[in-house]
Amino acid sequence: MEKINWFPGHMNRARREIGDAIRKSDVVVELVDARLPSSSRNPMLGELATEKPVLTLFTKSDLADPDVTNAWIEAWDGPRPLALVMSERKSVAKIPERCRELAPHRGGPGRTLKILVVGIPNVGKSTLINTLTGKRVAKVGDRPAVTRRAQRVELDHDLSIFDSPGVLWPRLDDQGGARRMAASGAVGENAFELIDVAGWAVCFVASTYPALLEDRFDLDESVAEIFARTSPDPADATRAVELLEAVGRRRGALRSGGHVDLDRAADIFLRDLRAAKIGRISFERPGEREDGP
Repeated sequence: MEKINWFPGHMNRARREIGDAIRKSDVVVELVDARLPSSSRNPMLGELATEKPVLTLFTKSDLADPDVTNAWIEAWDGPRPLALVMSERKSVAKIPERCRELAPHRGGPGRTLKILVVGIPNVGKSTLINTLTGKRVAKVGDRPAVTRRAQRVELDHDLSIFDSPGVLWPRLDDQGGARRMAASGAVGENAFELIDVAGWAVCFVASTYPALLEDRFDLDESVAEIFARTSPDPADATRAVELLEAVGRRRGALRSGGHVDLDRAADIFLRDLRAAKIGRISFERPGEREDGP
């Protein structure tokens, strides 16, 4: 599998800027993807925000396996995270109150409570800002790194939110986390091979949520049958190719002669996966190795 490289220059600059922004803020709101809470964290945050309270939000909780999300919340080291849907106003309405609790010395005339929102690209920062304000003040998109510049928004007379650019970190040795990030849509497609990531993801779903895969694509044969004749060795791409071919055949992703177009099949699978059309899927569970499959 090709190595995934996902630390472009503008994110390196953003990482430096975040250190300055944290020093000027009262509360840090950390957004992590509920489908991959460990891989989507910035491990540098603990180092940069040692003197500031941190409120963790599990975003995209409507896309994640609810049982796994609950397990993550119970196992979380630190203040209990909130599992939210960034686009639902009722869901995010409790955030300002929690921030005021974490910084009781701020707020009121001349004591504006400054909140810094941090997280990886495409995790929901801009959607959160727009939902809290009730208007479109931050650009939202389905591609990583839509937010290019930091922006400050006044949420109340004594509360302001600072929306930082998305930050990834130079942990290129953690290819397990990189694959999960790529599968979730947090990494731009120019940083990885589509078939490699889709092949990893379809094997993961087949192993962890086989019924969801079979139901979504109405496969000609069961996942168990495909597994019985293919090698579980991740270095052997046979299983991934057969699963993608099974998806491609059912979706009409065919070339002349009836051969499956693997690029189209991979794209179809990843789009359905990221939109939770296959089902609510979590890519990692508490206690698993960070560099695991």
